[in-house]
Amino acid sequence: MPRFRSEEERAAWSLAESLVEQAVTMMRQAESALEKWRLGKQLTLEACAQRGISPTDAEIRWSSTAVAKNALTDNSFHVGLATMYYNAAAAHYSRALYLRSLEAMDYTV
Repeated sequence: MPRFRSEEERAAWSLAESLVEQAVTMMRQAESALEKWRLGKQLTLEACAQRGISPTDAEIRWSSTAVAKNALTDNSFHVGLATMYYNAAAAHYSRALYLRSLEAMDYTV
């Protein structure tokens, strides 16, 4: 944990840290949704193979299911949120560094 020169700098850094935690949570949910999609696709391919349905037709069947569509939608949504949180965190880290540089200039004058 860095040493802070002002309360405002500490607040910006803390907010950035909490935003990164939110982003990580969103990425885990995105990964979970993608894994759900992969598992469903694999199960569909196996079930269709047992019935003599081609892999191409099995993929078409899987992609048209509500479960597949929801999993991909959830994945995209959570990746978008994670990106938003990471960008917001970067802005707050930059603010904390900017505030630190202001403090450093004040000490040299």
